[in-house]
Amino acid sequence: MKEQIQPSTVRVFIALAPPDDAKDELARALRPAYAAYPGLRWNRIEDWHITLAFLGELPVGTVPLLRPPLAGLAAARPPLELALTGGGHFDERVLWSGVDGDLEGLHLLASEVRAVVKECGVPFEDRPLRPHLTLARTRRNDPACVVEAAAGLGAFSGRRWRTARLHLVGSNIGRGPGPIHYRDIEAWSFRHGG
Repeated sequence: MKEQIQPSTVRVFIALAPPDDAKDELARALRPAYAAYPGLRWNRIEDWHITLAFLGELPVGTVPLLRPPLAGLAAARPPLELALTGGGHFDERVLWSGVDGDLEGLHLLASEVRAVVKECGVPFEDRPLRPHLTLARTRRNDPACVVEAAAGLGAFSGRRWRTARLHLVGSNIGRGPGPIHYRDIEAWSFRHGG
């Protein structure tokens, strides 16, 4: 039996995930775009998330350092009320849905998450938060379809929902030719009764 070699690094980010019914609502709104633009690289619905901090490639041994402070942060914070709304694109290459609701709370949570990461001594590129949910990417520079798909989402306004958990997520990007898949390394519930 061939022994599987475990990678020494993992690509990591910290995120929020909309509940299934909010994702289903957006997926229904995307049906015309799915049909019209099959050439886009569509993210799997189970992988949809709102990134709070993208940490990039980390040594596998670094990940356990993040667990206790992120668990404590989640337990101390009440859930946020958010909604998915509209659509847009980054550089005519990435299609996204926007985020509405308690954006002040979302920015505060992202700041707290990033402070925890820095306190753990994990270096990362601390870019300004632009709350969004990535839906698809173009293949080989075909920007028209992303721009058109974004325009088609312009009127979308999803229902409000409460964040349930803070997710520490790993991805297999760069691990092969197939689609990007994400998996929860761990997720922690926000404080109840908030």
